[in-house]
Amino acid sequence: MKKILVADDEEVLRMLIVDSLEDEGYEIVEAGDGAEAYEAFQKERFDLLLLDYSMPGMTGIDVIRKVRGASVNSDVKIMMLTAKTQQSDEEIARKAGADFFLTKPFSPSKLVEIVEEILHG
Repeated sequence: MKKILVADDEEVLRMLIVDSLEDEGYEIVEAGDGAEAYEAFQKERFDLLLLDYSMPGMTGIDVIRKVRGASVNSDVKIMMLTAKTQQSDEEIARKAGADFFLTKPFSPSKLVEIVEEILHG
């Protein structure tokens, strides 16, 4: 079973994402902020990280930079979820090491479709 870390400070959105992905058979670990997300990353191995761009304290960008600099599982696939729609925001995320970029709002079915493509080709 593929394991996904979902990090978003918006609890309702996080619950929607988690429910959508669990319905497809994925094992999900939730984090309410960037620090919690990085702590989970250090403890477990994930197939995909779904990170909100703007979280209090440690942002999604901060988490990506720490993950890409880690000695273990630094090649994990990372998708940035964000309400930021500027091209410069996507460039910042990609330079930090994000593999995919999805803007909010998005449909749960679109998210599942993208995750399926990432994890199963």
